[in-house]
Amino acid sequence: MAKIKHIAIATQDPEGTARFYTDVFGMKQIGRIDSPNVLGYFLSDGDINFAILKFKTDAAAGEERGKDWSGIHHFGFQVESLEAIAERLAQVGSQRRDDINNALGLGRTPQRNANVEVKYTAPDGVTVDVSETGWVGTPTFNPR
Repeated sequence: MAKIKHIAIATQDPEGTARFYTDVFGMKQIGRIDSPNVLGYFLSDGDINFAILKFKTDAAAGEERGKDWSGIHHFGFQVESLEAIAERLAQVGSQRRDDINNALGLGRTPQRNANVEVKYTAPDGVTVDVSETGWVGTPTFNPR
């Protein structure tokens, strides 16, 4: 069974938002990102990787939301097989979000010691990640 291991919030104030979750809920900062596409923090409660992200480009955020949108952006399932889940997603008409995947450099070649994920669209336009390796800060993370 797939397990939810990742949640991402888009925000215009990643530092303040991360501070809220660390100060109020005791989450631990496990990483930080500042790339051409996104700025933010990775937090964890020991079970879930919680990303606080400020997207720098509309392409990286997904054109339907854009870089200025704030709210829950996507969540991720750790799965046993990307190929098997891709087949199941195709059977129900879920489309790969190659616009976002390409903008972020995801789903092309295996990356070591990093979150490796591929984004798809679920019903109602929700974006979901699928990953075999999981996410940093989760007990099942396996960078291979």
